[in-house]
Amino acid sequence: MKSIVKQPAALAVIAGISSLTFAPSSMAGIELLYVETDKGNTKVVLGGYAKADIRHVNGDIAYQDYWVANFPGGEPIETSHTGFNVRESRVNFKITHGEVSGFIEWDFYGGGGNEVVSNSSNERLRHFYITYKNWMVGQNWSTFMPLAALPESLDFGGPHVGEVFIRQTQVRYTSGNWQFAIENPETNGDGDNGTPASAVGGTGTQIDRDESIPDLVVRYNHKADWGQLSFGTLLRKVDQGGIDETALAANFSGRIKTGGKDDFRFQVSVGEPGRYVAAALTPDIVTTPAEEVVVEETTAFTVAYRHFWSDSWRSTVFYGAAQTDVLERERSHWGINLITDVTEQMNAGVEFGEYAIDDSNLDAISSVYAQFSLKFNF
Repeated sequence: MKSIVKQPAALAVIAGISSLTFAPSSMAGIELLYVETDKGNTKVVLGGYAKADIRHVNGDIAYQDYWVANFPGGEPIETSHTGFNVRESRVNFKITHGEVSGFIEWDFYGGGGNEVVSNSSNERLRHFYITYKNWMVGQNWSTFMPLAALPESLDFGGPHVGEVFIRQTQVRYTSGNWQFAIENPETNGDGDNGTPASAVGGTGTQIDRDESIPDLVVRYNHKADWGQLSFGTLLRKVDQGGIDETALAANFSGRIKTGGKDDFRFQVSVGEPGRYVAAALTPDIVTTPAEEVVVEETTAFTVAYRHFWSDSWRSTVFYGAAQTDVLERERSHWGINLITDVTEQMNAGVEFGEYAIDDSNLDAISSVYAQFSLKFNF
């Protein structure tokens, strides 16, 4: 058997030395190990980024490190708060052996720590999946989520309120422009807490009893010289909380080149997407004024334009909004930023924006924010 180990960084890791050689592109990561054997080649790559945020929030909505579509505190709270954090930072490893690859990534929004002494935030699993030929199995972004349409923002994830934004375990098959997936079912709003069914986790009484049918996603992607478009459909069985219905939702999205390196990004979601869209905006199951239990309908969208002022300076302006039918919740988020590449691997930026809540049962409230971020890709 022939075995060849390449890359000085791999030898450093094996020897316990901490010095590493950085790849020329942040997308490529750092190649830690490359081994050639008679049974195939194995490659290990380290990737991720370190990001530090300084954020000030002022207004009637309580401070959050980043905005989603929720109502923090559940009532207007006069707020003027500055926060520092590094929890968006993440680390990932990709291991490839022949046609099989595995990927694992985590960030540090897992809770824990305090601002008095340690700030010791816990790690949080983001992705953990296996790919083989046209198959992907494991925890990944939902097939219903159009990654290409997400704006470049300093606020973590940008306008969540108008986006499809969800990770979960799934089985996905890709054939050309088509993608088909069955994904983990979960009903939100039926009184169950969605506790993982591990032996040391929730008991049998805490686990949803009737989620027998996986969520089904079918998506079509079209790419061309002018950009790309995607159309996704989501089919779910909602059989909790005294109802038994089929929920259907659709998402149309795109990223269109507009000249030079500029682009326009958008996505629109309609139907009954529940937890897939506008994170924390609404439960799947709601009760109408007539005391009828139904599946909530949501309409959400985002638009964003990114402009390059020069090779190293760029800005994105974005807007996202969502509203529900029965609960009559209406929330939005806009922002504008300026980002510069300090080096090939590091960028810095500033962003200003506003998150607003205009639900039918309260007076309109909002909070504005200003954020400075420094990000080092590796």
